[in-house]
Amino acid sequence: MSNPLQGDPNNPTSLTRYCSEVEAAALLAALSESGIQGTTTGSFTTGFHAEAPGDITVVVRQCDLSRAQEVLAELENMKKDIDWSEVDVGEPEA
Repeated sequence: MSNPLQGDPNNPTSLTRYCSEVEAAALLAALSESGIQGTTTGSFTTGFHAEAPGDITVVVRQCDLSRAQEVLAELENMKKDIDWSEVDVGEPEA
C-alpha cells in the first residue's frame, strides 16, 4: 500500500537537529527571512537533564528542503567567521 503523503510537496521533513533551542531559533529566523516556513519538534525534552538528552529537530516542507539546506549552509558558514573573543555577551545574571 502506498503512502498518500509520500509525493506531497507540503509533507514535513527533517532539515537538521540541534541540542539547543537557541540554535534552532536562529535557524528558524534565518529560514523565515528567506520566506521558508519551519517549525521544531522535541523542544520539551531538551531541558531535561537525563541520561538520554533530547534533540530539537527543525522541520520544513519537502518542497522547501533544498532551499532550506542552502540557508542552513550559509548560517553554518557565518558561524565559522565569528571571532567570539570580540563578541560582547553581556554580564552574567546574578
